[in-house]
Amino acid sequence: MALPMVERFLGDEAATMRLGEDLAMALRPGDVLALHGDLGAGKSTLARALIRALADDGALDVPSPTFTLVQSYDTRVPVHHFDLYRLSSADELEELGFPDVLKDGAALIEWPERADRLPDTTITVELVHQDEGRSVRVLGEGAGYERVVRSLAMRDFLDNSGWGAARRRHFVGDASARSYEIVSLADQAPRVLMNSPRLVLGPPVRDGRPYAEIAHTAQTVAAFVGIDRLLREADIAAPEIHAQDLDKGFLLIEHLGTEGLLASDGTPIVERYALVSELLAFMHGKRWSDRVAVAQDIFHVVPPFDRDAMLIEAELLIDWYLPAIRGHAASDEERNAFRAAWNAVLDRISGAEPTLMLRDVQSPNFIWRGDRAGFDRLGIVDFQDALIGPSAYDVASLALDPRVTIEPAFERAVVDAYVAARSSAGRFDRSDFEEAYAIMGAQRHSKILGIFVRLDRRDGKPHYLKHLPRIRDYLRRLLIHPALAEVRVLYDRLGVLEEPA
Repeated sequence: MALPMVERFLGDEAATMRLGEDLAMALRPGDVLALHGDLGAGKSTLARALIRALADDGALDVPSPTFTLVQSYDTRVPVHHFDLYRLSSADELEELGFPDVLKDGAALIEWPERADRLPDTTITVELVHQDEGRSVRVLGEGAGYERVVRSLAMRDFLDNSGWGAARRRHFVGDASARSYEIVSLADQAPRVLMNSPRLVLGPPVRDGRPYAEIAHTAQTVAAFVGIDRLLREADIAAPEIHAQDLDKGFLLIEHLGTEGLLASDGTPIVERYALVSELLAFMHGKRWSDRVAVAQDIFHVVPPFDRDAMLIEAELLIDWYLPAIRGHAASDEERNAFRAAWNAVLDRISGAEPTLMLRDVQSPNFIWRGDRAGFDRLGIVDFQDALIGPSAYDVASLALDPRVTIEPAFERAVVDAYVAARSSAGRFDRSDFEEAYAIMGAQRHSKILGIFVRLDRRDGKPHYLKHLPRIRDYLRRLLIHPALAEVRVLYDRLGVLEEPA
């Protein structure tokens, strides 16, 4: 059976170098790229552009490994550049460290036909002279090949948006499948290329519905476009969207900057957090539509943060975190007790003030623009999962930032800034707010304990585990509130907040 294939025409050397960038943006540890082509077909040009893009260094010296047989580069994804032209035998490839290098890096192989066997998931790149340029065929199957195809589609999207000649560089990824790149074009301000594939829903977990559907996780990039429009209509500094492909999940958006809410040593800056609090107070004093147009005849409906969503999120603690610290799954009795305790607590905020709830209010999602004035100093990103829900949720998300150590006095200052702004704008019941703040904060951080373990166990992202002690500390603070008595007793019985041995 023939392998899936995509073809492109590369009219000049610059086009070949752009293909190298496109491949670099798709590369992950374990990937193998096999470059086929006669002498002068452009393999070295392609390899050099790929390695420089991974290194984010356009002047990086990338010598041919013709005589050394392999050159290794400590780039964003470690890459090992093999040239097998002088390979004396197929066995020699193993002596060069292949396939051990694939454990934490990727391999780029010229003259791969001299190898005895390469992994079945190898991505083949064939370069052939054509007219004044060259044609390229990319063949393969599996996740790596699919990433490459998507990266090539992103180049097509840029081309259709007038940015086909742009330089692409990795910007940031997050805990989801989304990723972001900085794209640069001469005489233009850099922009952000957002890659937001349609959410894979996963298996049913309750009442025939998958987790993401119950939790109202955004399934397509249309959610980002819709919330972006709502925020910008309210004069809040969400990025301008310059081009969009809702079907494929690509956006070309304004680059708001890179400075955040933290000092260079990673400590939070109280003035910046306080301004976010005041921005939240401004937002929570507004009336928001829950339906917004994102394209002709296409609308995004902002879901509610309903009881099912709150519970399924909190239960990530019992599904993932608790088994990780105890070594065994929760019993049916423990699960029933968990739901009963949380239902009793959530009943207390059934009438809490509803608003547009950004849902992920934390330091990485705000850009500090010190040359601006007022709320325009704050750029907002990563809001596609916004819901209509209790206003206190976003305040608790900010004041107990899961990625930053927030001391109690700092937390109080952030909350006080919010309360002062709400109170100055009209009637505001602080007691009701404090109750909702404690309950929503405990719900959120119960969820985060589970998510961070899930990211390690399911998704191979162990670096999130370093935040767990901080999250436990935040929960201890929150559970002091009398409204959380049932959950506090349960968590003590389950050993949720005990430090693992």
